[in-house]
Amino acid sequence: MIQEVLVLRWVHIICMVYWLGGEWGVFQTSYNILNRKLSMEERKRHMETAYRIDILARTGIITLLPLGLHMGNIYGLQPYGGNFLVVMWIAVAAWLGLCWGAFIKRETDIGIKLTKIDEAVRYILIPTIFIVGISSLLGHGPFEAGEGQRWYATKFTLYGFTLCIGLGLRWIMRRWTTAFRILAQGPNAKIEAVLERDFFLGRCMAYVYWITISSICFLGTVKPI
Repeated sequence: MIQEVLVLRWVHIICMVYWLGGEWGVFQTSYNILNRKLSMEERKRHMETAYRIDILARTGIITLLPLGLHMGNIYGLQPYGGNFLVVMWIAVAAWLGLCWGAFIKRETDIGIKLTKIDEAVRYILIPTIFIVGISSLLGHGPFEAGEGQRWYATKFTLYGFTLCIGLGLRWIMRRWTTAFRILAQGPNAKIEAVLERDFFLGRCMAYVYWITISSICFLGTVKPI
């Protein structure tokens, strides 16, 4: 029989690939989104491509949370199994539905509202992850963080940090939609300047993002601490 943990690990790897690769795709596409030499139609086409790539990265990063907690329970690194895992998967499925709803309705006011709700979920989740992760590393639980087991709580805490960066990048992409509505009415140097400033900020965040994601992969694979 195929072991449950091996299937979970396989899905975990796929999600990491889509997460890391997807963010790189959005990063590269954004150069053309901001290129004033291109027509507005061409720029909007690149923005559409960026959104279609980004939804896979978003799906990956969200799905990694229940996968990590589920495998952590199997490995005995976190104590919450049974009903907790069932409720967790249902909650994450609802979160994914919200995320995909925002993607499908991305060019509408409803899409922007759904995106804001998605962001609100992260406002609750991020501090919870930090509290649990740091508490575990300090020896207060709930996760195992003894000698040779600290990698799990560290990885969990770094995941919370990536959610912070992702929240900032999501905010920037949401501003793209609003900005292009204004640009569709005609040239606007002020809005173009805002887009370029956002892009510079997003590029700096993206570099930190990739380093952190790579660190998470290293911890999960090598388990050095």
